[in-house]
Amino acid sequence: MTASQYPLTTLALVAALIVYVWISTNVGRARAQFGVPAPQSGGHPEFDKRYRVQVNTVEQSVLLIPGVLLGAPVIGDMFAGALVATWALGRVLFALAYYKDPAKRSLGFALTFIPGLMLVVAAAKGAVTALL
Repeated sequence: MTASQYPLTTLALVAALIVYVWISTNVGRARAQFGVPAPQSGGHPEFDKRYRVQVNTVEQSVLLIPGVLLGAPVIGDMFAGALVATWALGRVLFALAYYKDPAKRSLGFALTFIPGLMLVVAAAKGAVTALL
């Protein structure tokens, strides 16, 4: 998969990476603001929220990245790009909701998990189809 073959997917992945940088920056700011020195990974509820969002984003990236690399050739640039863009939007909504009230994170989580899962399913379909 190259950027020239999948420009929409590439741009959506770049957006997802920018969202990850934003989430990571929030952790760094919260560490300073709430006095949580490295290497501590907890200590203040507001820092903990931001840290959990970052960790969950890494967890969801493990599903997204291989899914998009293997699924985009099966479903095409436009659909893969739309799924990755939805993932990025979902991460923003997840983070903002989690920062306010972790119990209200469901929509953002769904907009992240479902696109990632759809990409993995597309990849599996492509592999099974190739075997048949």
